[in-house]
Amino acid sequence: MDAGLLIQYLIIAVAVLVSAWVVLKKQFPGTVRKLRGVLALALLKPGRAAWLQALGRKIAPPVTGGGGACGGCDSCGPKPPKQH
Repeated sequence: MDAGLLIQYLIIAVAVLVSAWVVLKKQFPGTVRKLRGVLALALLKPGRAAWLQALGRKIAPPVTGGGGACGGCDSCGPKPPKQH
């Protein structure tokens, strides 16, 4: 296989993976959060290399606040009036 063709295939593969990730995040945010949590927990196990644990902390989903009965997204409350 020609080196140029291999580079083209690699670029296309990266583009497909990035677009699939964007669609997953938009359409299935709960699933993406669970996957990130599972992957982060696997990387944060004791005895792993320090760089793997650091990667696990970066991959881990952000902590959700325990604000009220809905889970704390802070998007259902009253909105302040717009300033003119």
